[in-house]
Amino acid sequence: MYTLFAILIIITCVLLILIIMIQNPKGGGLSSAFGGGNQIMGARKTSDFLEKTTWTLAILLVSLALLSNFSIPRNNSDEQSIIENSQMETSDEELFDNFNIENEINNSDSLQ
Repeated sequence: MYTLFAILIIITCVLLILIIMIQNPKGGGLSSAFGGGNQIMGARKTSDFLEKTTWTLAILLVSLALLSNFSIPRNNSDEQSIIENSQMETSDEELFDNFNIENEINNSDSLQ
């Protein structure tokens, strides 16, 4: 299921890039290529179509991204993480049982 969402997100991204590239921020682009104000698919209607398509694809992209979060495969086993296991195996007392402070001081003095 996650793979399906990933493919749909990629297709949506490519379509969104193409629609945005067709538009020209200064009124040029595809909408100015048709010219004339009274045509059936004139400049104003083309820019409206491109703007609606851009918003639709953007909303679709966000929706797919949010929905894909629910389809991510998760490992729901009762196993604990490695850090939790290591903390449970050794206690603080066990860590310091074999620690001799006098030997450590002597060792550090001899190194200097």
